[in-house]
Amino acid sequence: MPPTTVSRATIAPQLTTTKWVVRALQVMPFAVALWLMYASVLGSLAVDWWTDEGSSYGMLIPPLAAYVVWIRRRHTVSVPSNADSRGMVLILLGCFIFLVGKLGAEFFLSRESTVVLLAGFIWCFWGLSRLRALSFPLVLLATMVPLPTLIYNKIGIPLQLLSSGAATELLQAFGASIHREGNVLELPNITLGVAEACSGLRSISALSVGALLVGYVKCQRGRARTILFMLAIPIAVSLNVVRIAGTAFLATYQADLAMGFYHSFAGWLVFLVSCGILFIVASGLHRFFD
Repeated sequence: MPPTTVSRATIAPQLTTTKWVVRALQVMPFAVALWLMYASVLGSLAVDWWTDEGSSYGMLIPPLAAYVVWIRRRHTVSVPSNADSRGMVLILLGCFIFLVGKLGAEFFLSRESTVVLLAGFIWCFWGLSRLRALSFPLVLLATMVPLPTLIYNKIGIPLQLLSSGAATELLQAFGASIHREGNVLELPNITLGVAEACSGLRSISALSVGALLVGYVKCQRGRARTILFMLAIPIAVSLNVVRIAGTAFLATYQADLAMGFYHSFAGWLVFLVSCGILFIVASGLHRFFD
């Protein structure tokens, strides 16, 4: 009987399927281990996004990072992929950070270790060049974790005093009768307290993420992106002062409206205005630096 011949067109799909099956089996232990390590960590992070208004922006970060990876997929794939054992340094560092966070009951460290570990896997399996190509989505993912409570309290209280003091001086410059005691604003017919939620720290966190995205879209050079990111802080603080001053000014005439609709609406309005300012500044930086 003549020997049976098999065409290359038939063998090629079989080899491709076998290769993907082997890779899937190789990755499976890592996937199971990561799931066991991070199921509770990422679950608690998702709960914080859903229940804490100041952290709610975090739920938008993973889809945005995935979208950036998708639109840059051709550039990423064009970068040569070379396995590099030096990536184990980042993997071990991520595991160490995770362990420290778990032992110290510090959610911030255990959550941030996911980004470090992901960067380590990319470096180890795809090489340093691919890691550089994916650096921005990784930086974006790092912002999805809320600040530690200790740092939040350390920054929040001074920001409360700074915002209330600046709002008082702004109103006094326009001739308003106002007196400040700590973070309490005393007006002729009402007393307002600048709460922790009005310190501007939430605006800084959200606007910093916005600055990263706007800088990535509008600016080409790292220097322009860095300047834009740094300017997000004074922009957020300044507009928060304007919001507090506007609330106090309106409260002297109509307290119910100031503490009701305006108080809720002003937060969104200030954020939209801040994003608009970021776009304008980014356009100027693009022309000057790029």
